Amino acid sequence: MIKNSLNSIILLVLSGFTVPGFPLELPDNASVPGGVVIVPIKSADKPEAYYNDNRVLITGEKNNWLAIVGIPLSAQPGNHKLRVKDKSRESFYSFEITKKEYETQYLTIENKRQVNPTPDDMKRINQEKKLIQEAKAEWTETDQIQLDLIIPAKGPYSSPFGLRRYFNNQPRLPHSGLDIAAAEGSPIAAAADGRVVNTGDYFFNGKTVFIEHGQGIITMYCHMSSIEVKKDQNVRQGQPIGKVGKSGRATGAHLHWSVILNKAMVDPALFVGGAEQNAEPVDEEDPAH
Repeated sequence: MIKNSLNSIILLVLSGFTVPGFPLELPDNASVPGGVVIVPIKSADKPEAYYNDNRVLITGEKNNWLAIVGIPLSAQPGNHKLRVKDKSRESFYSFEITKKEYETQYLTIENKRQVNPTPDDMKRINQEKKLIQEAKAEWTETDQIQLDLIIPAKGPYSSPFGLRRYFNNQPRLPHSGLDIAAAEGSPIAAAADGRVVNTGDYFFNGKTVFIEHGQGIITMYCHMSSIEVKKDQNVRQGQPIGKVGKSGRATGAHLHWSVILNKAMVDPALFVGGAEQNAEPVDEEDPAH
């Protein structure tokens, strides 16, 4: 078994570990639920890596590869393993996940159906869930990976990633994105080059766009007032894809922006130089998830 300590991983990242073939910008290393862990891999050939049986993004070159691993919010602290396969063998790389306490948010939702859906609502929600899961599982095999994302809308954030949420005092899933309190009708841009893999108008998320950027890195844009792209359309970083709205479960106009990596919802701030630290918080109730 091959083991890489978390300390060595962090040192490599903080020291600007780069070789020809690596992207100029890597996401911040955060070994917590909802974070991203960067694992160096030694292999002559480009390997395949799997975490929780989900394929992981690999970038780099011969004997200098990096696995960019998304950690789900449900991950438990402790030792985790990355399964790596190349042409000659299968290896396991170990890394540690540490506990993180996210803040708690209590919200009051006037539309009771968006807290306790009716049977008909649940039928729709379950149908939509399948489509959303399919979009989150999209994978394009490519070495042209763009990891330096841009913030897709202008405005202060209203809810950070990871909030433990209570709607009308009932516990719900943690907040799986970063919310930007932009004015209704303001433009939303693609965070990176990619292909639109899904658009729809969903019960909770409202008008939504999913863009896959290669090797399973996907960005999701929710609560839009209008969508200006179509499924399978190629887009460039900064290209308008729609406008900010308040469709779905939202109390006000804003963009809910998520980043998905190996099917895990991870903190978008890790890809944009700390969006939460660079933005100005506002006091706005926002139930998007």
